[in-house]
Formats: sequence, structure tokens, C-alpha cells
Amino acid sequence: MKFVDEIEIRIRAGHGGAGAVSFLREKYRAQGGPDGGDGGRGGDFIIRSSPSLQNLNHVLQTRNYRAENGEPGRGNNQSGAGGSDAELRVPVGTEILDAETGELIADLYRSDQTFVIVKGGKGGLGNQHFATSSNQAPTYAQPGLPGDERRVILRLKLLADAGLVGLPNAGKSTLLAAVTRKLPKIADYAFTTLTPNIGVAENDSFRRLLLADIPGIIEGAHMGHGLGLAFLRHIERVRLIIYVIDVASMDPAGEIALLKNELRSYSEELIERPALIALNKLDLANYEDEFVREVGQRLRAPELWPEKGGVAPEVFAISAVEKRGTRELVEKLFTFFDGPTLGEESLPGAHPVPSTPPESLL
Repeated sequence: MKFVDEIEIRIRAGHGGAGAVSFLREKYRAQGGPDGGDGGRGGDFIIRSSPSLQNLNHVLQTRNYRAENGEPGRGNNQSGAGGSDAELRVPVGTEILDAETGELIADLYRSDQTFVIVKGGKGGLGNQHFATSSNQAPTYAQPGLPGDERRVILRLKLLADAGLVGLPNAGKSTLLAAVTRKLPKIADYAFTTLTPNIGVAENDSFRRLLLADIPGIIEGAHMGHGLGLAFLRHIERVRLIIYVIDVASMDPAGEIALLKNELRSYSEELIERPALIALNKLDLANYEDEFVREVGQRLRAPELWPEKGGVAPEVFAISAVEKRGTRELVEKLFTFFDGPTLGEESLPGAHPVPSTPPESLL
């Protein structure tokens, strides 16, 4: 199924109902006066983030959304009912941008956040409000005001605590399946992963975090080559980067340099974030300790990590397919998070929604 992470839609709020022109008619009150009620207010349109969604595929069903109109007023001073609000659910991490200016309107970066994107029109006043001493039988009532309308772009940037970054066929999907309950498509060829995947990793202390598998990055991804450009933005918000390297690579240090260069070209800030290295596929290297140690030393060469003062990230030698070393890797991940992880904040009632995004999500 196609992975939709950006789409333009048109949204309309409900129109306000018209005020009524009415006069009291009772048997013994021939000139009862105006009694036209007010029109009801139009419904607002709300966008809500939902942790149960991971893409915007459902929005493809329609590109035009609207809330309910307010009902017109009636006689006997009866106001019309207000229109019902309408709601569209989107994945957590969805940005809402103005389609004409590109301005960021809202960023739904927490579960069950809501944002009123357009407000309903005010209902018109009935003729009862316009009676004066000189005009005791007004025949005028206000029409309801139209609801707001705007075109917006929904743009998804996946939220995860840690992101797996590597060349195609480095074993990222296998690693995700090994440490979470996520079952991505896995095969022995490049570009198995065509869409980002997120799984929940847990440790023995019952903590949990969100781990994202980003589709394979190749050289020139930031310029549109391969699949990387379409999905590089999904790593913008991860707090920790895990470089996944195939131990049997002809040039593992070159792979690290290539991956960092692509991340840097997309956003300089990405390579400054905390990182770990997962040296994967030990089973293919027959667990040769000396060979693995030599590869690990090459990956920790100070010249590869100038942005960290020459201090390289810790290297974990693992076999994702046999789940060797993966438990130690997961335990290490949690040491980077003193406070609640995104995986823990997504639990019902676990964390209040702050009024502004934390710096790590900007």
C-alpha cells in the first residue's frame, strides 16, 4: 500500500444559520410583536492527532472537508441549533501548513492534541432584536455569517525516540523486528523497506521507547537520489541516531562518512545528536572476534567524528537475525533518556501535553 505522508486538503467550517423574521400570533394578542429567533452558530473543524495512525492514507478518500451548518432561527423566540463540529484524525507528528504561504500553522506532536483549523460562522440575529419605539414590527433579520475556509497541507514527520540509519540491506528492518513486535518486510536485497516503520522496544524495567526504521539512504539522497529524500524528514525529530553498518562491508568507515554526509546535507543538526553504532550481521562473519574488533576500531577513528571532538559513539556488535547483542543495545538506548520517552508519553494519561514543543522536537 502506498505510504502517504503529505497531502493538500480544503476545509470549511459551518455557516451560521439565518435569524428568523416572525411575529407573535395568538388569539387574544393580535399585535404580539416580533419573535424571530437567532440562527445557530456553524460548527468548527478540528484536527486531532491519533497514536493509532501511522500515515495519511485515509485522507486520500476525500480532499474536501466541512463542518455542519447552524440551523436557522424560528418563531416564538426559538434559536436554531448550532452545527456540530467536525474532526479529522491524523498521525502524531503531523504538521499543518497553509497551502498558499507555506506557513506552519500547527504541529501536532503529542497524542490527542487538537487544533481548531477553521471556526464556524456566527448565527444571525432574529428580528426580535431590531424592534425600536419607532419600528415596532421590524421585517429584518441578519443572515448567518459564512464559516472560515482554507487550504492546508498535512505533512507527516514521524516521531520516534531513536532512528535506524544505514545503507540499503544493512539489516535495519531485521534489527527492528528483533527488538520490537513490529514485523516489517524483510528480504535479502536492497530497498526492502519502502516506507518508514516504527516499533516499540521495551527493556526489563518495563520502560518503552519508539524505534524508527528509515528506508535505506544512498549517496545523493538529499538531492533526490534513491529513496532517501522522500524519507529524510522522518528522521528530523528522533532524539538518538543508530548507525547500522554491515560488518562484511568493504569500507565500513566509508559508509559512516557517507551516511553522516547525507544527514549533514539535509540538516547540520542531525549529526550532532547522540548516536550509537550497531555493527550488524556478525553471523555472516562467523563471530570472528579479532575481525569484528578491527572493524569497530575503524568506525571509532577520531577523524570520522570531528563534530563530537573526535569522541566516537559506542559500537555494539550484534547479529539481528540471531538476536545476539540486541538486548545490550536496547538497554543502552534507555540510558540516553532520563525523562519519559515518546513511547512512554504515548500511554494514556502518562504525560500532559505541553503548550510548546520541546527543543528536541524542533
